[in-house]
Amino acid sequence: MDAQQSGDVGGREFHRVADDLRARMANGTYPLKSYLPSQRDLAEEYGVSRDTVQRVLRELANEGWIESRQGSGSRVVKTQRIQSSTPRGTRVRHGATLGPLLSEAFEQPDVTLDVYTLTSESLDAHIRLQAERIHGGSIAPQHIGLRMILPSEELNLPYPQLKGNKDDDRMRSRLQDITNRHTASLRSVLKDLRTEKLVPSVDVQIRHAPLTPTFKLYVFNGTEALHGPYEVIQRQIELDDGEEVTAVDVLGLGATLTHQVKDGDPNSPGTVFVDTWQAWFESVWTHLAE
Repeated sequence: MDAQQSGDVGGREFHRVADDLRARMANGTYPLKSYLPSQRDLAEEYGVSRDTVQRVLRELANEGWIESRQGSGSRVVKTQRIQSSTPRGTRVRHGATLGPLLSEAFEQPDVTLDVYTLTSESLDAHIRLQAERIHGGSIAPQHIGLRMILPSEELNLPYPQLKGNKDDDRMRSRLQDITNRHTASLRSVLKDLRTEKLVPSVDVQIRHAPLTPTFKLYVFNGTEALHGPYEVIQRQIELDDGEEVTAVDVLGLGATLTHQVKDGDPNSPGTVFVDTWQAWFESVWTHLAE
C-alpha cells in the first residue's frame, strides 16, 4: 500500500465518507431497509479509493447501521428515530428525522441552538447541510447562535473504552480527535457564513462540563426540544493504524429522540417538556460548564 493510499484510508477521507453516510441514513436519504450505492459508485461519488469505502462500510456495519452481504450490497438496518407527537412530526411519511426539524429551525430569522452531547459529530453534519442552503440562497437567517456543552476533556469517561482494558487510553484519544475535528468544522463553517456576509450575526460558544453524557439534547429556538439516551453497545472498532479492537461504546445517531414543541399552553406536555430541558441546560451552562 503506497503512502497516498495509506493516508486516504487512515485519515480525513475515511472520516468524511463515514460521517456523510451516517448523516444520510439519519436524515432519511437512505431510509430503513434501503440499500446504499455500490462500492464503485460510492468511491466515484466521494473521490476516494475502494479500500476507503470498504473500511467505511465495515465501520458502519460494526456500529449496527448496515448489514453487508457478498453479492447483495449494504442494507440500512438502523436510522435516527424521532418519536414526535406534534402534527407536523406525525404526518411525515417516513417519520420525523433530525434533518427536516433542523431545517425548519434554520428557516427562522433568528436561529438559536442549545446542544448537550458527547461529541459534535452529528450536529456538524447537519449544520454543514444548512450552510449549503444558506450559500444557495434558499434560506437567509439574520442571526445564528450556538451554545454547546461537551464533557470535560480531562474527565475519565466510561465509554468508549477497550473491552477488558480500561487503562488503554487509545479510545479516549480517538474520541477526543473526533470531537476536536467536528468542533473545528462547526466553528469554521459558521465563521465563514459571517465572514462572507451571508449571515450578519453568528455567535458560537462551546463549554465543557464535568458530566458523563448519558443522553443528548437539542433545544431549537427556545420552542422545540429533542432528547434521547445514548445506547451502550459492544462493537468492533478499527483504529487508524488498522488494528481491530473490541470496545464498549455508545451510539448517538441511532438512538431514538423524543420531540416536543411549545404550544402556548404553559401546562401542556410539550411546553413543560421544552421548558424543563431548557432550564436544565441553562443550569449546567451557568453553574458547571467552563
